[in-house]
Amino acid sequence: MPKTPDELLAFLDGLGISVSTVRHPPLFTVAESQSLRGEIAGGHTKNLFLKDKKGAYFLLTVEEEAVVDLKTIHNLIGASGRVSFGKPDMLMDLLGVAPGAVTVFGAVNDTEGRVKIVLDQGLMREETINAHPLTNEATTSIRRDDLLAFLKATGHEPHVLKAAA
Repeated sequence: MPKTPDELLAFLDGLGISVSTVRHPPLFTVAESQSLRGEIAGGHTKNLFLKDKKGAYFLLTVEEEAVVDLKTIHNLIGASGRVSFGKPDMLMDLLGVAPGAVTVFGAVNDTEGRVKIVLDQGLMREETINAHPLTNEATTSIRRDDLLAFLKATGHEPHVLKAAA
């Protein structure tokens, strides 16, 4: 059973990681996020759940304005050939979230380490990073170093891209 947003926040608290969360109407796209977010400081994320031809899964988390070329990104993330979007049922099975709520915090639900987490270097320049806390009805702000500590605590060693492509 996937963790709930409250369980995620309790997990972060248990790691000694302080976050702040702002609740808002459901947001399904970056454009909606930009128009309704208000003033939440820091870098905002765009997340792509991808699969390669051999069945490997990737969560690509980039700065919201980054342009990702799906025809070439496989060269940067270590995929076996071109990638496509992962199916919604696998997104739920592996990261415990539905389309529209894809988030780096989904790593907490990938207990078998089946998803490779890939972070954009541009996003990692931000001191504070904002992402959905397993629901698209809120935005959680976390310090960059705390995000990395969270990912390590979930058993994920994120790969940081030099540039999104």
